[in-house]
Amino acid sequence: MPVAEVHHRIAAAVNATSKSSAFVHFLGQHAFGPSTVVRYGLSNGLTLLLLLDQSAPVVSYFTWFKVGSRHEKPGKTGLAHLFEHLMFNETTSLAAGEFDKKLEESGAESNAATWVDWTYYHESVPKDRLPLVVKLESDRMHNLVLRDAQVTSEKEVVANERRYRVDDDVEGAASELLYKTAFTRHPYHWPTIGWMNDIQGFTPEDCEAFYKTYYAPNNAVVVVVGDFNEKRLLELVRDAYGELPAAHVPPDDGHPEPPQLEPRTVEIKKPTATEKLLVGYHGPALGDAGHAPLTVLTEVLFGGRASRLHRALVIDGEICTDLRSWVSTFSDGGLYEIYATARTGKTIADIEAVLYPALARVRDEVVTDDELVRAKARLELGLLQSLETMGGKAEQIGFYETVLGDPGAAFQRLEAYRRLTASDLRKAARRYLVDRGRTRILVVPDGSVTEVGEAAQ
Repeated sequence: MPVAEVHHRIAAAVNATSKSSAFVHFLGQHAFGPSTVVRYGLSNGLTLLLLLDQSAPVVSYFTWFKVGSRHEKPGKTGLAHLFEHLMFNETTSLAAGEFDKKLEESGAESNAATWVDWTYYHESVPKDRLPLVVKLESDRMHNLVLRDAQVTSEKEVVANERRYRVDDDVEGAASELLYKTAFTRHPYHWPTIGWMNDIQGFTPEDCEAFYKTYYAPNNAVVVVVGDFNEKRLLELVRDAYGELPAAHVPPDDGHPEPPQLEPRTVEIKKPTATEKLLVGYHGPALGDAGHAPLTVLTEVLFGGRASRLHRALVIDGEICTDLRSWVSTFSDGGLYEIYATARTGKTIADIEAVLYPALARVRDEVVTDDELVRAKARLELGLLQSLETMGGKAEQIGFYETVLGDPGAAFQRLEAYRRLTASDLRKAARRYLVDRGRTRILVVPDGSVTEVGEAAQ
């Protein structure tokens, strides 16, 4: 019997026992390396992605919501991140603290994350505790309590987090400023944690409206990876989520970022012992053809001790103590970020004297075959290492489904890396690493920190 027919029959068997209007629909399957992700959907729009893995008697359960800071409005920034905290609070059936208590008693690991395009919640549990997780997650998707006491308490937690991670953190403040400066119109302009005035001004009404709009089954993807019985799991999901109402999710209203026609520079003084440089070039969206070659080029320039700029700035030149780069993996075009910390006695000018000629070189010349092979190998190893656990597999599936609409896209990217040529990398450099699109954040010491990192007396 064809595999698809097996899943159709499983769905039919589940629906035959339904006591309500909630039905499960088999929607297809997707290659995920040597494995297969099976897609189901409920009548209310909930998407369910399943990957059977019986290598251990555990299950990883991720719930992805297609909402992040890009879906907020000016004056209400940080709501998506606030909900990451609120969702662990009280529901109409569970007192505050009971959610975590029940999971801990079951030997579960749980956490959550929010970023510009998405929010997710996850648990890893022994397989016999899967019914509990389904019940708990469906409950907080619809029954969260958002009275003034709950909102006020979590607002203060988030405000303190912002003080610690941004206001009082040199790198956090500089990174926030990089995006604020590089983006003038697109919602990537504001930070996921939100501006402090917005955080402090949230009301229960703000939270209730956000919750009813975005925390709905038709805006969610549930990913389950591990040792489970498919029919039994579908029955659990149908009974727990099937009666939850769908919401009207507004269309994305993010304004496109206009082209940057000239360089931008901001200098700030911070309590740091040495100078730091952050550079951002406007880069491609994750789904754009230019993302894969720019990612490989990043490995050539910054990936590991053998990379060009690590050798030039950290090992041979001894100009930097820390050097990193990253191509943002956003649904819209983000930034190609470079972060560098100067050694004692070195300056931003010393860093830039090496950095920009190196970027010009990859625009003018192709990289070597050895560099290309090494960069591709590092990226392939990184992907395979991220898939060593069930949680890692579930995260990759949910991320690519949420951002690109394809749960198996991680392996498609791997194939894209393998096909790239040195010419492809040079084309990407010429398109994205252009001077007019560059934003620089210069961080200089304010004199309050000594060379060994202690407060000046």
